[in-house]
This record gives sequence, structure tokens and C-alpha cells, in this order.
Amino acid sequence: MKSFKIYHAVANLPHSWDGIVAHDIFLQSSYLKALEEASSNNIQFFYVGIFNEEDLVGIAIIQRVQLYLKDMFRTINVSCVKEFFRDVVSKVLKGNILVVGNLTHTGQHGVFFQKENISQTAYLNLVYEALDGIKNHIKTSQNKTIRAVMFKDYFLDNTIHLEIDFFNNHELHKVKVQPNMILKLQPNWLSFNDYINDLNKKYKRRYKTARTKLNGIMCSELDLEAVKANSSRLHALYLNVSSNAKFNTFILPENHFYSLKLQLENRFRVFGYYLDEELIGFFTLIENEKHLETYFLGYDEAHQYKNQLYLNMLYSMLDFGISNNFKTVVYARTAMEIKSSVGAKAEPMVVYIKHTNGFINATLKQIFALMNPKQEWEERHPFKS
Repeated sequence: MKSFKIYHAVANLPHSWDGIVAHDIFLQSSYLKALEEASSNNIQFFYVGIFNEEDLVGIAIIQRVQLYLKDMFRTINVSCVKEFFRDVVSKVLKGNILVVGNLTHTGQHGVFFQKENISQTAYLNLVYEALDGIKNHIKTSQNKTIRAVMFKDYFLDNTIHLEIDFFNNHELHKVKVQPNMILKLQPNWLSFNDYINDLNKKYKRRYKTARTKLNGIMCSELDLEAVKANSSRLHALYLNVSSNAKFNTFILPENHFYSLKLQLENRFRVFGYYLDEELIGFFTLIENEKHLETYFLGYDEAHQYKNQLYLNMLYSMLDFGISNNFKTVVYARTAMEIKSSVGAKAEPMVVYIKHTNGFINATLKQIFALMNPKQEWEERHPFKS
């Protein structure tokens, strides 16, 4: 008999949880505990175990997100067109939504099931039953209504797209979102110099120019104590970047990076950029088996363009990936053009979403087109042909 159980804290997860999700750090209890202890205050966590008799055969990470206009849009001065855009988006997303997946990181890091022990259809139906259970719990305990449900971030070759009846029966719409930028490391890149040698003349010059523009800025890794000591500065630098984003669904708390370093230890890396011993920028990485996942970063605006900090960070991330024998560097969303300039390729992704308002749900694809306008960007080709 197949069944599900909802857990409200990582501490209550069954002992077999980590054993079936060893392939993905974002599903493991250490990462989930770090998130639980240092997440945005508008995110609440639920964990679903899927059982075949007494055996755990699947899991799902579900986040209840409370979205408010002040969190979604940070910039105060807006045009009339942008004000209309805000009004549309806020009507759709304002309030409580349930996300099957991880809102704080790009990619499908929310569902897993053992194909040999449960069918995909049976698994998804149990996950949806759990969503209904969570909705009822939130309504009963907090008198809040869930406005939308989202299954987040699937590549086009994911088998979930075969479940047409499931998504049709629950009126979940398939919607394109920004692609994930991924760089597959080549077997001949035994060192970073091998990567540089594969660049064409234009992008080799660009690399050398970027490194020259660092102009004395030094990059070094922060250990646990250094992350703790610099938590306030790291957070301020993160906010510099986060606050300039056009659309946001959360703000990380100040202890976020320390919590991740504490729980993940050497699987979470923090690198700082220093000018005259002042921390002026940083980036973070998460080691996920053979995949190096880029995480949040931050920088002082005064040094971003003058010293090409962001581009230099992309190169440093890649250098770490090559030096430590990763198969891919996952650069995630946003800034697609500059990421493609270092060699990353755009991998299309979709979400499935449903709104509880029938009219809004019927026009959801059109609304998402407004929220996620097609970005005109030119793919770069940095390697020798």
C-alpha cells in the first residue's frame, strides 16, 4: 500500500531520508537544516515522505511562500507601465503559494522517487494529496488560503512531462521560465590554462583584460570563523545585488551563509575579494556530487564595472570547477549573455503552475508572459571553432 506523511521539521525526518537522496545535496537533511535555520521569514517548509508499506520510496520538498509587494519589487521609483506590471503580478502572486521545489535555488531540487518501487503517476498523485493536506493545515491553523501551486524547474527531457493527464486533471499549466546556464567541462581541461587555450583570440583577450582590471584585488576563501565574523558585510554585499533585481520573492537573512557553512562544511565554499584588506565582493559555491552549483554572490557597486568583478567571479568559479574535477558548472539563471561569454549554454526550463482563481488560472500563460518577458540576448561563442 502506498501512502504519504508530512513532516514539519528536518529533525523529524525518517532515518532513511538521506539514504535515498544521496545524489542531490539540496534534498539532504544537512542542507535542509541550514535552510530551516536561516531562511527568508516569508518561507515555511514542509517535507513529504512517500511510502510503499513501511519503506520510504520517494520524497518531496514543499515551500509555503508568503508573497508581498514590498518583497517582490524593491525599487520605489517606477513608470506608469511598470506600475501596471506590478499591479498585475501582485494580483496573481500576492498571498500564499505552495512551491514543490526550492524557491531559493535554480533547478529541480524538490522531488525524487525510486522508479523501481513506485510509478511516477502514483508518486505525483500522492504528492498532490500531500499538497491538499498542507493547504488544509494552513487554513485550519492560520486561517490563510493558498492562492497558487507550483511544480518548479524541469528540464525539457524530464520524464515528468509525460504525465499529461496528471497536469490536465489538476489544471496545472506548463509555463516557460528563464533557462539554466550550464557549462559542461571538457575532458581535456586538466587545468584552467587548458580552458584558456581553447578560447578564441577575442575571448582570450577579454579574459586577460578582466584579470588585469582586478588591479590588486585579491581573492581568498573564507573558513567558518571568517564567514561568521564577516556575516554582516557579506549580507550587505548580497543586498547590493539582490536589491537591484527587477523581481524577487525572498530576502535572505544575515545568518544564511554562516548556517550553510556550518551545516555543509567543505561542500559550501565562500570566496571573498579584498582590496586593501576590505571585503568588496564575494561568491559562493555548493558542491553537489559532480556538479558545481553557483550560489549567491555580492559586490560593492563602486568596484563592479571598474574592476569587472562579476566577470572575474565567473572565471574563478570555473577555475574551481576544473581544478576540482567537476563535470559541470551550474551558473543558474539571469545574466545569460555574460555567462555564455565564458562558455555556458542555456538549458530551457519550465514550471507547472495553477491559481485557485478560475479566471486567473485560465489566463495564467498570458500573465506569465508579462511577468517573464522574452529577453533579447545574444549567445556568445568563446571557443575556437
